[in-house]
Amino acid sequence: MALPVGLRRQPANRGLVSRCTHHHVVVFLLTFFSYSLLHASRKTFSNVKVSISSQWTPSCLNSTAPELRPDELWNSNRLFPNAEEATLFLGTLDTIFLFSYAVGLFVSGIVGDRLNLRWVLSFGMCSSALVVFFFGTLTEWLHFYNKWFYCCLWVVNGLLQSTGWPCVVAVMGNWFGKAGRGFVFGLWSACASVGNILGAFLASCVLKYGYEYAFLVTASVQFAGGVIVFFGLLTSPKEVGLPELGADEDAVVEEDANRPLMGSDDADDDDRNYSIQAADTDNQPKAIGFFQACCLPGVVLYSLAYACLKLVNYSFFFWLPFYLSNNFGWKEAEADQLSIWYDVGGIIGGTIQGLISDVLQKRAPVLAISLLFAVGSLFGYSRSPNSKPINAVIMAITGFFIGGPSNMISSAISADLGRQDLVKGSSEALATVTGIVDGTGSIGAAVGQ
Repeated sequence: MALPVGLRRQPANRGLVSRCTHHHVVVFLLTFFSYSLLHASRKTFSNVKVSISSQWTPSCLNSTAPELRPDELWNSNRLFPNAEEATLFLGTLDTIFLFSYAVGLFVSGIVGDRLNLRWVLSFGMCSSALVVFFFGTLTEWLHFYNKWFYCCLWVVNGLLQSTGWPCVVAVMGNWFGKAGRGFVFGLWSACASVGNILGAFLASCVLKYGYEYAFLVTASVQFAGGVIVFFGLLTSPKEVGLPELGADEDAVVEEDANRPLMGSDDADDDDRNYSIQAADTDNQPKAIGFFQACCLPGVVLYSLAYACLKLVNYSFFFWLPFYLSNNFGWKEAEADQLSIWYDVGGIIGGTIQGLISDVLQKRAPVLAISLLFAVGSLFGYSRSPNSKPINAVIMAITGFFIGGPSNMISSAISADLGRQDLVKGSSEALATVTGIVDGTGSIGAAVGQ
C-alpha cells in the first residue's frame, strides 16, 4: 500500500540533513562564491557607468571636471562629443556582452558535460579577470581609448563569463538531490545577488580614486577565486569515495521527490524499478546532445519564460545605479549602495519561494503568483518619489518578486529539468540544460538592452 504523500516526504527531508558532509558544505561555499565573484566583476561595469561616461566625453561638457589647459592636449583622446552618445555606447556594450554571453552559455553547457567542470570553471574565472583588467584598468592607465577594442574585449568577456553558471549548477546538482532542492538552491542562488552587492560595495569604496581601481579590485579578487576553485573544488561525490547521488537512497523516497515536479502523480512501480537499475549502472553515461536536451519536457517553455524574466531583471542589473544617479541627482557612490536593496529582495525572495515550492512539491504555481505581484511592484517603483528610504523599500519588494523567480528558474528548476527520468538521472545533462535555459534568458536580456 502506498503511503500518504505527507508521510513519504518526511524521510527525504531528514535524508537531506543526514547525507550532508563537510564536503557538501565546502562545495556549497566554493560554487557560491565563485559565481559571486563573476557577478561582482560584471556588476562593476554598471556601477561606474557615470564615471566612464564622464571620462569618455570632453571635460568642458562635464561640470564636475576641473578645467585643464591646453584643451587640445587633454580632450583630444575622448571617444564621444557628448554624454548622450557615450551612454548609447555603454548600452551597446551591454548588448554585445549579453549576446556573446548567451552564445557562450549554449557552448559552455555542452563543454561542461564533456570536460572536467573544475577546469572549465577556473579557466573562465581567471581568463575573465584578465579581460576585465585590460578593459577597465590597463586602458585607463595607458590612456588608450578605442571603441572597437572595447567591443572585442567585451565579446571575449561574455564568452568567458558564460562558463560559470552551467558549471556551478552542474556541480551543485551532482552533490544535492531533489530532497529540499528548492530551499537549498533557493538559498544558494543568492550567489548572483551577493555578487552584485559585493561588486557595488567594492566599487563604491574605491571609486573616489578612479573607476579603473574598481575594475582592478574586482578582477584581482576574481582571479584569486579562480585559483582557489582549481585546487579546492570537488565536482562530484565519487572523487572522495562517497556514493553518487541517488545510489544510497530509498527508491520510494526518490520517486516521491521526482514525481510531483517532472512527472505525474500516478506513475506506476515500473518507473521506480527503472530508476533503481539506472542508479546501479557502473558504466559512465554519455553526455546528452544539445537537441536532445532541448526536447526534454519543460526545457523550451522555461527557457522562453526565463528570457522574458531576465529581460526585466537585467534592466535593473545594468542600469539601476545609472538611473538613480541621473533621475534623482544622487551621487554615484550613493546610488551604488542604494541599488543593493534590489539584490537583498532577490535573496530573500529566492530562498522563501524555493522553500514554499518544496512544501507544495510544485514550482510553477509559486513562480506564476510571484510574477503577477511583480507587475504591480514594477508599476509602483516607476512612480517612486525622490526619497531614499521609500525607494529602497519599493526596490526590495520589486527584487523579491522578480529576483526570486529568476533565481529559482536558473538554479533549482534547471537542476530539476536536467535530472528528470528521461535522462536516467545522468548528471551529464545538467550543464547542457542549464546552458540552454540561461542562454535563452540572456538573449531576452540582450534584446531588452
